[in-house]
Amino acid sequence: MVQTIPSSFAGLEHLATAVILLDRERHVVYTNPGAEILFALSARQIEGLELSQVFPGCEILHSAVDNAIQHNSPFREHEFPITTLRQHSLAVTCAVTPVDLKPACLVLEFQQMDQQLRIAREERMLIQQQANAELLRNLAHEIRNPLGGLRGAAQLLEHELPQPSLREYTQVIIKEADRLQTLMDRLLVPHRVPRYEPTNIHEVLERVRSLLLAESPQSIVVRRDYDTSLPELIGDREKLIQAVLNIARNAVQAMQGTGQITLRTRAERQVTLAKKRYRVAIKLQIVDSGPGIPEDIRDRIFYPLVSGREGGSGLGLTLAQTFVTQHHGMIECESQPGRTTFTILLPIESSVRKHVAARQ
Repeated sequence: MVQTIPSSFAGLEHLATAVILLDRERHVVYTNPGAEILFALSARQIEGLELSQVFPGCEILHSAVDNAIQHNSPFREHEFPITTLRQHSLAVTCAVTPVDLKPACLVLEFQQMDQQLRIAREERMLIQQQANAELLRNLAHEIRNPLGGLRGAAQLLEHELPQPSLREYTQVIIKEADRLQTLMDRLLVPHRVPRYEPTNIHEVLERVRSLLLAESPQSIVVRRDYDTSLPELIGDREKLIQAVLNIARNAVQAMQGTGQITLRTRAERQVTLAKKRYRVAIKLQIVDSGPGIPEDIRDRIFYPLVSGREGGSGLGLTLAQTFVTQHHGMIECESQPGRTTFTILLPIESSVRKHVAARQ
């Protein structure tokens, strides 16, 4: 019979990492939700079993437990393969820590190596995004003032030209100045303070779908694959529309007028975003049947001014990432010829708390 865990371990329920507690006979006495998800095993299945039954044949793990017990001190084993009783295999790092909280005497904390790499990548992307945003904002401010003077001078010159045919050249200057002004305005848009309000993610996607169908040739098919049971999130509706639209427009341009885009939503549970654990998040995917993103820019597609299309500004995905980050979410991309998938995760709990705090 599984013994009750002291209330001092209640906080383990909310940890992002996987935690298993053992008694002196190395029986599992507690499994947190993170471990259930990582090992694809329920607490009911493994609590009461010996560690060797849960992870058969894993000598590295058992040796780590032996070392922790023998020296009565924490012991960490890095990057080793592990297989569960259900034949689920993965690579993990494990820290074994002796404790004196009956019935538990050992704490096993696991982290999947892929998850560690993902967290590190998220941190690097966030730092890079913040640096990019600051650079672009400063650049936009520096360009706007002389640009206005350039346009004004061209207008004055136009009125002084004796031959109307020469005004064609001043019109080129004015139109190009206006185009650059529009670009500068886009660079400054992400710095507008978001207007958070209850938002239905499917209303966002339907707006994007209607815009795509209005702009695109008839040969572009936009499919829906929605989980209509998803709750509302608290977000900036216009910024979310723009984020999804930027991604979808890129897909349309890459497919050159022929292909399919799928807008998909699902619930994602027990999600870790920027080292923070959320019970539930909205998983939004934009999938296209285009040729894929060129391999030489896949690692840089969210950087500003990086574009795989001739004449592209390279700002669409940068802005999309900024808008998603403002909602405490994250955006990822997987691409191969014939299928490119952008995945956006938007935590619901964080949005609700922020909205409640703002209204108090």
